[in-house]
Amino acid sequence: MELTSPAFDDGGPIPRKHGYAEENVNPPLEITDVPDSAETLLLIVDDPDARDPAGKIWDHWIVWNVDADVGEIPEDWDVDGVEGRTDYGENGWGGPNPSDQEHTYRFILYALDTTLDAPAGASKDAAYDAAEGHVVEKAQLEGTYEP
Repeated sequence: MELTSPAFDDGGPIPRKHGYAEENVNPPLEITDVPDSAETLLLIVDDPDARDPAGKIWDHWIVWNVDADVGEIPEDWDVDGVEGRTDYGENGWGGPNPSDQEHTYRFILYALDTTLDAPAGASKDAAYDAAEGHVVEKAQLEGTYEP
């Protein structure tokens, strides 16, 4: 399984408009080679570099029960799935907004063999708990963003 974006290369800069203080729209994503055994997808976007300034890995987007055949997620997606609560205290995309220096953002995609039974607004941990034992494959894309 592969996760890419037409907006930025793996390890490259995420365009400014996707930032929380800018247009705050999710970047487009392309998903290929999803295993046949996958029923749904779980997407987590987080910032592990936030540990120092925020004291934890900052959660920017949590989406589950996405159809495994989706193929692409357009920019400013009207989500076809369930969204969890970010560390901004909101459901939905919460773009990059580093306070101190350039941060690396992880877009982590899981192919699951089930539909998750987690309510909208659940945390990343709740989504991970629900997905335990159901991960078929994982893909990751990283992008950077500066203040």
